[in-house]
Amino acid sequence: MKETTPSAMPPCFDRWCRRFDDVFSHQAQKTGFKHYLGGLLGESERKNLTQMSRDCIGVTYNRLHHFLTEAPWNAQQVNQRRLQVMQQCRQTHISRGFTLIIDDSGHRKSGNLTAGVGRQYIGEIGKTDNGVVVVTTHLYDGVKSLPLDVELYQHAHSLPQGKENPEFIKKPDIAIKLIDKCLERKERPAVVLIDAGYGNNSRFLQELEKRKLTYVGGLAKNRKVVCQIEPERQPEELKLSELAKRLPAEALSAITLNREKPRTVWVATITVEFSTMSGPKTVAIVMNAPTCSTATEVDYLVTNAASERATASWIVTTYSQRNWVEVFYREAKGWLGLKEYQIRGKRSLYRHLILVFCAYTFIIWHQLTGGLRRQWANQPLTTFTEALSAFRTAISYRFFGWLQENRDLFTLYKASLGFVWA
Repeated sequence: MKETTPSAMPPCFDRWCRRFDDVFSHQAQKTGFKHYLGGLLGESERKNLTQMSRDCIGVTYNRLHHFLTEAPWNAQQVNQRRLQVMQQCRQTHISRGFTLIIDDSGHRKSGNLTAGVGRQYIGEIGKTDNGVVVVTTHLYDGVKSLPLDVELYQHAHSLPQGKENPEFIKKPDIAIKLIDKCLERKERPAVVLIDAGYGNNSRFLQELEKRKLTYVGGLAKNRKVVCQIEPERQPEELKLSELAKRLPAEALSAITLNREKPRTVWVATITVEFSTMSGPKTVAIVMNAPTCSTATEVDYLVTNAASERATASWIVTTYSQRNWVEVFYREAKGWLGLKEYQIRGKRSLYRHLILVFCAYTFIIWHQLTGGLRRQWANQPLTTFTEALSAFRTAISYRFFGWLQENRDLFTLYKASLGFVWA
């Protein structure tokens, strides 16, 4: 049942929201925070302001819209408090040596009035279309996957002066800004994972090295490197795709990745240099077949890790952790309405993103601490989806109890929507 009411939310939800009370300056803001999070976590198929206010008895659209667009609260402070809450608990604190994943994600958006909207590459559909893109930093420490910070990428077409506009910032520069936020909080990752969109940017890699960060990143097949394939020959410059074809078969070793579905890949590593960067780097050529001629997928990875650490197994196993940010995007878009909003301003959109992060973290926190498992499930909650289903079970159970005592009020609510409740 998609209908609910704030009074039917489980006590664990109220306790979680109270941890944010001192971030808000007015009781109406605290109430709006609870109502918006409750709407994101509820069973409604749509997560826009209209649908969330219609499905929650006692919540009005105007107040919810005012909280998101006009109320004077700081979304960065809310995000900071969210991370502080995670750090305060033994089961949820950020472990040392975590992996930091840099990625951007987009979704379709029609029109030209929403902040950041423009014709650009949208990863979820795999082509260029009109849409919005955000850049995020994401944490994975072997136990939990958690979003850290987010920034809207404002496409040049969405700005009055295009690329000459002072607000135009390229994605790699946004990513560096988010990494610095992480370092300012004294959270230093063991390794940074980036896709080819960032790995091909030499200046971005140099900025990582200035901060003494180890990285593993993707490369394009046409990236040129200087390497020595055979000991008796001089180093030569060639494209990575050409290098893959010239590697001997014995240079490749089979490695099995333990993912949702185990996958075997064949990997060769070689030390190379880039004309635009200083120092040697290790490049891993990853194929889905034992030879380049039979492979249908070939990926190229680069790392600045020390040669004794940068083995073929370490590179591909570490880089496979980047899949966790894709899992987060899938869950946040499919269950929490990350791309469903009825707002256009940059500040309002950023607030929506942070509130989705809060809703996601609420489920992860209760999944790791075991509260939902003890009260609302008879089996282990090993995934985000299972934990969210347990929480929605709690909402439904408490709402049916509320309905027994407030049938007349529910009848009036249905009548206001034009339905007859018998």
